[in-house]
Amino acid sequence: MKRTVISRLLLAVAALLTISCSGEEAQAQTPSSNMEIYMTIDGQTLPVSLVDNEATQALLAALQVAPLTYEADDYGGFEKVGSLGRSLPTSNSHITTEAGDVILYNGNQMVLFYGSNSWSYTRLGRIQYASLDQLKSFLKAGQGRVSVTLSAAVATDIRSVGATAEKENEFTALNGVRTMSPGRGIYIKNGKKYLK
Repeated sequence: MKRTVISRLLLAVAALLTISCSGEEAQAQTPSSNMEIYMTIDGQTLPVSLVDNEATQALLAALQVAPLTYEADDYGGFEKVGSLGRSLPTSNSHITTEAGDVILYNGNQMVLFYGSNSWSYTRLGRIQYASLDQLKSFLKAGQGRVSVTLSAAVATDIRSVGATAEKENEFTALNGVRTMSPGRGIYIKNGKKYLK
């Protein structure tokens, strides 16, 4: 009787340890709001939430020195891919991607997904977007080569942000231009980040 109870307790502890380890691994692959970079294509900028791994740490270190610009082309009708011009550490695993995923392929190619694919990749993070149409428009999906700039921070011409009663519905673009009807991108409204 005691042996059965002890065996069950040991199995329960082993199961809890397995779940705990799996949760840590999953957490390391979940985008973190603390690790964020910005992606700019054709004058539009969206944030990218990064996972915490060696590849993203190396990318962040490089972006602290200077923004990185590379060319990306459509491939397979579901992604934009291009060479970063440098290699990052890999931790490849079989991944089924979703729209918005930012992936490292072969250590030196960044893949931006607007569709899905399954392959052995290193996950970098996710583009933060409002709708699939916005993402496809941002990535210029199916429209050929684009120039992609990655940066650690968004450069702006904004010197101060404030709201008055008459300007309550006014948005300020990151280049300092004020508007009442914003297009797609990142804006400041009433002193807070606004993503459209």
